[in-house]
This record gives sequence, C-alpha cells and structure tokens, in this order.
Amino acid sequence: MQFFVLSRDVHFPRELPPGYVIGLHGDLSVERLVAAYASGFFPMYLEGEPLQWHAPDERFVLYPAALKVSGSLERVIRRGGFTVTFDRDFRSVIQNCRHVRRPQSDETWITPDMVEAYCALHEAGFAHSVEVWQDDALAGGLYGVALGRSFSGESMFHHVTDASKVGVVTLVRWLRGRGFGLIDCQQESPLFRKLGGQMISRTEYLSELTSLGMPSELPQILELPRGPWQLV
Repeated sequence: MQFFVLSRDVHFPRELPPGYVIGLHGDLSVERLVAAYASGFFPMYLEGEPLQWHAPDERFVLYPAALKVSGSLERVIRRGGFTVTFDRDFRSVIQNCRHVRRPQSDETWITPDMVEAYCALHEAGFAHSVEVWQDDALAGGLYGVALGRSFSGESMFHHVTDASKVGVVTLVRWLRGRGFGLIDCQQESPLFRKLGGQMISRTEYLSELTSLGMPSELPQILELPRGPWQLV
C-alpha cells in the first residue's frame, strides 16, 4: 500500500503507482475537497487519527444508462408512497448518515468536522442531498458530490424500508436525463450491484472523469461549472 503526505497546496497526484494509495494530513477546505474528487481521491477521517485521502486501485461505479430496477422496487416507486426532493435539507441528511452504524464497526467516518466540511461544500454548490419523505417525515436520503457530469455518492440512510432505494433510483434517473455519465459508489455493495454497478480500474475511472468534463488541473477550483439542482 502506497502513502504520501500532502503539501500545503490543494493539488493531488493523478499519475499514481500501482497499489492502493493513501494521502495523509491536509485539510477539509472546499478547495481541497474539490481537488481531491477531481483527482479520484475521497477523504476518510476518524477522530484521533490523521485525515486520510483514499484512491483505491479499483472503484465500483454505476453508469446511469445501465441502471437496472427490479420489478418489486419499480412497484414501490409507482405506488407513490414517498416524495423525493433535492437539496431541501442537506444538513439533516448528512446528520442522519452520521448516525448509521456500519457492520462490524461502532465508529463513523462522518465526524463533526466532516459534517461542517460537506455543509460548506454544499453551500459552495458542489455537494448535494436527496431527501425521501413519507407523511412529511424524513424517511431516508443520501448525499454526494457533483463535478462535471459525474456524481460521487458518499453515504445514505433510511428509517423506512425502501426509502433510500427510491432516493437512489430517482437520483440516477434524474442524472441520466441531464447528461451525467458516471456515479462513483466507491466500494461495492449488494444494492448497487443489483442496480447494475460494476468494478473498474483507477486508470479507467480517471479517464472517465476527464471525458465527463473534469479538468486534469484545477487552477481556479471554485469557478468550475456546477450542475442545476432543483426540487422534484
């Protein structure tokens, strides 16, 4: 496994040696987060440990055009028991994701610092939330980062069965209709495998980012075009 220590600037290497790469230290500024996603990295942060930036050899991705929806999930969507919105309550979504406990772990990587960093990224127009409501209560949701015509999913939660699945399918269809070509799931999961996800190499992933409007250099990060997000 390869490690490197970040300098004070916000750039990340795109030419990487073989082996899972982790960058250490740095900060969670909007500029550094945007530079990380544009270069195929994402942050992981446990309290008491150095901030880490991961760039795995393989990424699990979903191409919106290849979305597969089972008959049972399609029926749930068509019944209309949920209402889906975008960017209505980003902070509530990330806070709910923060309290999801993962298998075999009592810790969460969504620390208070991460919450504030992604809320700032949301205010800057790069991080987005999907809220799924039932009877005016938040039943599920997810959030992620949109750059160019790619979307990096970060975390999801549900309080009601199928709520997060409905949110994911609604998001993927919305992105597909607006020309997005890639959704980064980071790691394989049964849900995204069923939805049509697949594993690609880091090299393929970086090539996809470039083809979808992600520049290889980010001299003026905050002037990147930001996609329109509206309530649905």
